[in-house]
Parts: sequence; C-alpha cells; structure tokens
Amino acid sequence: MLSFHQILLRLLFAAAMGALIGLERDLKRRPAGIRTSMFVCLATALFTMMSGELAHVWGDSGGTRIASNIVQGIGFLGAGAILKDNAGLVGMTTAATIFVEAAIGMAVGGGFIGVAGTATGIVLFALVVIGWATQRFNLKSRGVAFRFTTSHTESVAAEVQKLLTTLGIVPLQFRVSMAGTNSIVEFQAEVSHHQQVAIVGQLNRQGIVTEIVPSNGQHE
Repeated sequence: MLSFHQILLRLLFAAAMGALIGLERDLKRRPAGIRTSMFVCLATALFTMMSGELAHVWGDSGGTRIASNIVQGIGFLGAGAILKDNAGLVGMTTAATIFVEAAIGMAVGGGFIGVAGTATGIVLFALVVIGWATQRFNLKSRGVAFRFTTSHTESVAAEVQKLLTTLGIVPLQFRVSMAGTNSIVEFQAEVSHHQQVAIVGQLNRQGIVTEIVPSNGQHE
C-alpha cells in the first residue's frame, strides 16, 4: 500500500512533467497546452496507482486492468486532436504527444520516477530541438498552393503534370482554366523545400507568372 505522502509526490511529479510538455505546446500555439497535458499525466498516474491500490484492497489479482484500458481511452483524446483541424489532416504531433504523456503518467504512477523524467526530457528534446532543426533546414513537407499563368497559346498543364510525376508529388487538387487569352494551371500539394525550389526553377520563366501561397491549417 502506498502512503498518502507517496501518492501526493507522484501526482505532483506527474503534473509537473505534463506541464513542461504542455508549455512547449502553448508556446507554439498548438492544441493540448499546459492544463490539458497536466491533466493527462495526472489522470494516468492516478489511474495507475488506483489500479494497484484497489486491487490490493479487494484482493483482485487483475490489478493492471484499469491501467491497460488507459491506452485505449487515451486514443479518443488523441483522435480529437487530429480531427480538430481540416478533417484529420493535421495534429499528428499533438496526438502523439498526448499518447506519450499518458505513458509518462503511468510510469510515475507505477513509481518509475527516473524513467518518467528521462522520457519527458526526450519528448522535450524532440519537440524543441528536433522541431527547430526541421524548420531551420526545411526538412518537413508543407501544404502549398501553386498558380501558373501564361499568355502563351500552349498550355503548361502537361509540363506541370510531368514535373510532378518526376518529383514524386501527388497533387491534392489540380485545375486548368482560361482567363481571356491566359491559360491558368493551379494545384495544391504537400512539398518539401527542395521540391518547391525545383518546381519554381523549372516553370518560373519569361511568359509564365508564378504564384505560391502556403495552404491554411498547417499545424503539428
């Protein structure tokens, strides 16, 4: 049986670990900020401790049943983060963060304080340092809308489609239209910085007006 002092310390430590992760999410203006992250870690720690304590009180040998159901239950919270924006196309990092917060809370509830602290450090390293490197070196694909307008009689649609195939890009939308004597090719796609440079370098020439606009709703 755990003493009240031990339970209190574990709950406070779990809340602190969740708050540290949630602070990073709040600073980046992402869902699941400080309070949500605190509650996830706090709740999973409490569930884990109560699972063992109640099993001891009732003489139940299945003391891990409550803890095992945490993994299933936390999936609904993570799914809500994914579905928050743009029909499930964003929020994967937040959902994964919620999932690992639950694991950290369970580790604290089980008394593995060092493991929980180490896991929190790894999560913060991934969110802060690796996240910074990803943005700094343009490693992550982002949604971009391209628009090419030409007054030439020939259409650039075939050239654009061939280029997309060569670069391995699957356009989310592809539209060809006419505005007076101008031919307009528009498409949206998830592209890396290298792919964007290649597209612009190939098509941005005399007689073709190139417009590039980041798509809305690009959040982790």
